[in-house]
Amino acid sequence: MEETLEFPALLGLIDERSAAFRAAVAAAPSLDVRVPTCPEWTLFDLVQHLGDGRRSWAATIAAGPAATAKSTVPGAPAAPRERAALLAWLAQSTEQLLSALRESGPDRGCWTWWGRSQSPQTCGAVARHQLQEIAMHTYDAQITLDAPQPLPNEVALDGVEEFLLTVCATTSAWPYEPAAVDVHVDVPADVPVDGHATEGRSWQVSLSADGARITRLATPGTPPTAVGAASDAVGASLRGTAGELVLALYGRRPVDTLKVDGDRRLLDLLWAWEPDE
Repeated sequence: MEETLEFPALLGLIDERSAAFRAAVAAAPSLDVRVPTCPEWTLFDLVQHLGDGRRSWAATIAAGPAATAKSTVPGAPAAPRERAALLAWLAQSTEQLLSALRESGPDRGCWTWWGRSQSPQTCGAVARHQLQEIAMHTYDAQITLDAPQPLPNEVALDGVEEFLLTVCATTSAWPYEPAAVDVHVDVPADVPVDGHATEGRSWQVSLSADGARITRLATPGTPPTAVGAASDAVGASLRGTAGELVLALYGRRPVDTLKVDGDRRLLDLLWAWEPDE
């Protein structure tokens, strides 16, 4: 597998995860059931959020790099209440997003909310994050049916790094003593990605007055592929499968379900930290 998913693969997986989301909605006993992982929302609210969000991102991508904020869609149809019509509306939302991404290509600039992260402000980075948002909400819909499915391994594996670079990395100063947290993915040798066995991956989150910076660590026997310089002062580490890690990073399962080593207080501080925007 490549270090990151290629743009065509991202678009294909966005389509696949969106179809899985619609399948869960179609199978739900009611659109009024509460979503356990988003308890303030019903399933209808979750569908509305996903559909409206994809239409807004489609408009933002189409607006080009000159856009200064996430675009709204004047006159866009509201999410209908009837299930068949709602599913059709949701499918149209996905197609609007995919069409905008195909038209833009991966390298064109795009407004994003993550300007202080280590992810670029490009349509390719938007596609990468959109896949993870759709994958998380697909899990939300499935768990509402008490039938959660494992995330596709290539989605989960890319999702760990995407979260770290986009959501965790920041130039906002870490308000405590400098520290580092390592994140390790365990991937069993018999779990293929795109038909090929893959190894685990590791990253380091360095926390200092310069913010949170992410380093991709080399796996044993391979040359370094670090985004930045790693530190020797590792205070804590997290380890799990890609699926376990990405669900924990997005708050869908407790951190305690991972293998945690080192200073647990450091992890508590990191999880509670709200960097300045």
